[in-house]
Amino acid sequence: MRADARKNYEHLLAVARVVVTEEGADASLRDIARRAGVGLGTMYRHFPTRETLFEALLRTGFDELAANAEKLQAADSPGDALVSWLREFVACAHNYRGVIDSMVAAIEDPDSALHASCTTMKAAGARLLARAQAEGAARTDIDGTDLYALGGALAWVGDQPALSSRVDHLFTLITGAILTPRSTHT
Repeated sequence: MRADARKNYEHLLAVARVVVTEEGADASLRDIARRAGVGLGTMYRHFPTRETLFEALLRTGFDELAANAEKLQAADSPGDALVSWLREFVACAHNYRGVIDSMVAAIEDPDSALHASCTTMKAAGARLLARAQAEGAARTDIDGTDLYALGGALAWVGDQPALSSRVDHLFTLITGAILTPRSTHT
């Protein structure tokens, strides 16, 4: 990519991060381009679809979640590691209001621009869950898909103005239901 094209790409991504954080997943691509000071054609050259824009926005966070899951594999308490990772996942997904629908759809659609990032992140969480289950710290009747769904549900609740104040309480209830009584967690 040429230097000026790379600069436009990075600037569009930075502006998109702000706009989508403010307005949610339905933010106007035209508004993002306008606020970035570029034409709509430039926007579409870099991000031909809303999904490709979300993939670029979410990839960094999802890559960090996957890398952090690998680090957490070595944690002394597999229950604490799982809870820590799930809290990070919920926060990451909640940063971009309304993106949960796209994330859930992407898991099932290998052609989706979000598919690889979502499946990598989901697999990282599933490995933490499996370790906690192997150590007896988490119940064995849930899997990585359940964990992903629960995290997505908590992020969705956080997107709802009437319910957002309940997220921490619900997070505690859900992690309490996932972990076994003998495990310790935060």
